[in-house]
Amino acid sequence: MAKKKTPVANPVTFELPLTLIDKIESCRAKRGLKSVSEVIRVALEQFDYGAFQVDRPEHRQISVRLPDTLKKNLQRQARVKRTSAGELLRAAIDSLPSAAAKAPAKKKR
Repeated sequence: MAKKKTPVANPVTFELPLTLIDKIESCRAKRGLKSVSEVIRVALEQFDYGAFQVDRPEHRQISVRLPDTLKKNLQRQARVKRTSAGELLRAAIDSLPSAAAKAPAKKKR
């Protein structure tokens, strides 16, 4: 007769905001749990997946042309800030004034 295999614990890594890290620690202490993994298992076991609604704004992909210096700076800043170039691009666009003044016309030579 074959032996039953014990379930294997698989490591999973993901980023969380510090507010959720604090909530995990608070829940661990209140419930007397021994580890963060135990808190996550409890959270996932009681979570109502059916009621979950993804709040994701509609996106559309665009392509733009950037000079090499600007593209390299964007990529370097993304590495420095430990984020994606897309996240920085979205932040840059978001920082533009809503009622942007007309850009000055380029002079013809």
